[in-house]
Amino acid sequence: MASKKTPDFPVHIDRNHLPEPEWKFPNAEIGLYAKNSKPDFPPLKEAPSGAPNILLVLLDDVGFGWPSACGGLVRMPTAERVAAEGLFYNQFHTTALCSPTRAAMLTGRNHHSVASGVIAEMATGYPGYCGIIPKSCATFAELLKQAGYTCGWFGKNHNVPDNLTSAAGPFDNWPTNQGFDLFYGFISGETDQFFPSLLKNTDPIEPPARPEDGYQLTRDLADQCIGWIRTQKSIAPDRPFMAYFSTGAAHAPHQPPLDWRGRNEGRFDMGWDAYREQVHAEQIKRGVIPKGTQLTERPEQIPSWDSQPKEHQALFARQAENYADFLEHADFEAGRVIDAIETLGELDNTLIIYIIGDNGSSGEGSLVGTPNEIMSLNGRQPSMEESIAFKDRWGLPGTSPHYAVGWAWAGDTPFQWTKQVASHFGGTRNAMFVSWPKVIKDKGKQRSQFHHCIDIMPTLMEVVGIAEPQVVNGYVQRPIEGVSFAYTFEKGAQKAPSTRTKQYFEMLGNRAMYANGWMACCRHGRLPWETSGSFSFDDDKWELYHIDKDFSQAVDLADKEPVRLRQLQDLFMTEASKYNVFPLDDSFSERLDVTLRPSYFFGREDVTFYPGMTRLPEGSGPKLVGVPFTLTVPVEVPKGGGEGVLFALGGDAAGFSLFFWEGKPRFHYNFFAIKRYDAVAPKALAAGKHTIEVTFTPTTTTPGGPADVVLSIDGKKVDSVHIDEQIPQRCGTECMDVGMDCVSPVCADYDEKGLFPYNGTIESVNFKFGKHAQPTGMDRLKEATRLD
Repeated sequence: MASKKTPDFPVHIDRNHLPEPEWKFPNAEIGLYAKNSKPDFPPLKEAPSGAPNILLVLLDDVGFGWPSACGGLVRMPTAERVAAEGLFYNQFHTTALCSPTRAAMLTGRNHHSVASGVIAEMATGYPGYCGIIPKSCATFAELLKQAGYTCGWFGKNHNVPDNLTSAAGPFDNWPTNQGFDLFYGFISGETDQFFPSLLKNTDPIEPPARPEDGYQLTRDLADQCIGWIRTQKSIAPDRPFMAYFSTGAAHAPHQPPLDWRGRNEGRFDMGWDAYREQVHAEQIKRGVIPKGTQLTERPEQIPSWDSQPKEHQALFARQAENYADFLEHADFEAGRVIDAIETLGELDNTLIIYIIGDNGSSGEGSLVGTPNEIMSLNGRQPSMEESIAFKDRWGLPGTSPHYAVGWAWAGDTPFQWTKQVASHFGGTRNAMFVSWPKVIKDKGKQRSQFHHCIDIMPTLMEVVGIAEPQVVNGYVQRPIEGVSFAYTFEKGAQKAPSTRTKQYFEMLGNRAMYANGWMACCRHGRLPWETSGSFSFDDDKWELYHIDKDFSQAVDLADKEPVRLRQLQDLFMTEASKYNVFPLDDSFSERLDVTLRPSYFFGREDVTFYPGMTRLPEGSGPKLVGVPFTLTVPVEVPKGGGEGVLFALGGDAAGFSLFFWEGKPRFHYNFFAIKRYDAVAPKALAAGKHTIEVTFTPTTTTPGGPADVVLSIDGKKVDSVHIDEQIPQRCGTECMDVGMDCVSPVCADYDEKGLFPYNGTIESVNFKFGKHAQPTGMDRLKEATRLD
């Protein structure tokens, strides 16, 4: 088999120390003149003979029970195609949350080992949680690149702490410093699919088109990936590529392209309870899950479908239809990439790994669903009335929707719970499909060995023929903690014993320990749709499941096997100590506060920006939410009147903007598109120099409390507005801009005007903050201690 082949590297290369030594011109003969000398040019890097191309596809927030290839009702023909041409893994596991899964997969180490115990926006100052992947844990791209591959990343990167995402860097943790030759995508947990916060390598760029012109992010990512693969093979046809296609879909906001809307109308009217029953039966029928696998019961905290009024059911059905449109489109775009590889004649020697979800379905949309997931992540849940008001616009530009928890639970059929809940398979078991026509001959077969996302890297190393290096770029490497599953590619390997015999799980206090067919589990107190607050660990109750006989974790044996349970609990403590899991922390939205991470702005009471400063991410900028400030902008108004944005924070999900509208200065505050507030000058400003000032004063220190805003022109108050509910923590995943409003518009009135740049001259944009508005290191230390 190809994975067992001895790599065909030049003999001079030391693969245990990367990069390889400088070329010493061993065969050169150097005389006084070139005519009596012999050259020995450094050779191009060459991959091992027969090394495959690699396409790694990772979808976002998709549970085991959604894809048609797993018996679900979301039609995903590309996944079915990869399964038919290769293998389906029904016991593959993730970490239960985005950043941690991705960091673990990239490095072959457990997520806490690589400082990614939680998402990047919630990083805290502990070894397992700071969000900075250590240089001692090189990515598979770094190893592949130094083995002769070209590597491109298209889509979501969620592995840079958001205090390190600005134009000031540092860029050590960005893809182009982790082995990738090209990065085209976004760096955050999510982004608007119609107005994404795009980057090319380290440079912010604007989307090439608008949604009404057919633009949608997944479509763009596929175009870019296809173009890159074609270019690589045109220039260097014998060099293998590694393309990492990492969509934002199907993470919220659930936004299918406008021309894909409505394809699933009426297909989810049965509701989440009946959906689970239908899918479970289909899974048994197809052999996706073993015969006798029980369908786990609905948690008492999730309401039944039949208990909901018809009006509510109509909204819920619309939420599932919209999500299915979104997910089906993502699968279609992955298919376009595969088709392009096939057209180039490269499919036979391309290893495709298609992972459907970096965790289970997301329960972060509240019990009723939300038209604005950013609001829910801030700890403010919508009312049913607020959600219903968006029913007909669900998924359109200007909404950031997420379905109700009932659908997340249904999408994880047959398992318990959802994303975040690392103790149960609803959070951690995701479908994986692998094809490699040249090598895998057991086409259409299933593999049930227990494996984990840290096993991707060692698998790639084995099939390519890369030894585990001791040193990479001057850094001594920590041991790779994953194990290869390349043995499962062998014909008839279904019954081969798994090379992974144990694995710990932990996320937000939810924890579990798997060993030799048994699993001890503890779901911690906070529910996945409760995005704020903490609970006592003393109240936790452990469960015990015999996974070899109980595929869905349906029969709790804790009371019958107390000794075995104790052994697994002790093993969890050992593994947790070994891999930097402690301290356990169950807080969520509280950790979104930007002041918990180092910043170039902390301790500053005066900050000045200048024209040209755009796309400063909120997490890397000064704290502008929930703090007192005075915003001062000296401008020159042109003849004919002013128009355009002076300063903006955020976008259509939430934020504020100061701009000229019909010649009048206007301050607009967007509270999650649910409420909007304005302070507007009574008349247009005459041409010439003026000073515009906004005083923002919270009336309480409670996050999300009221605030008063005063708009002044040339030192005189011209209008004011009372904001009865502030954004509690963050405006979302967008940015701060001077002189325009990049990405999506804060105010819908100027949506059709694009970036809406100011047509006059801006001297500067100055913020003066109230005392302690930009906390010092001591303030951050106190806050971090409080969260513990």
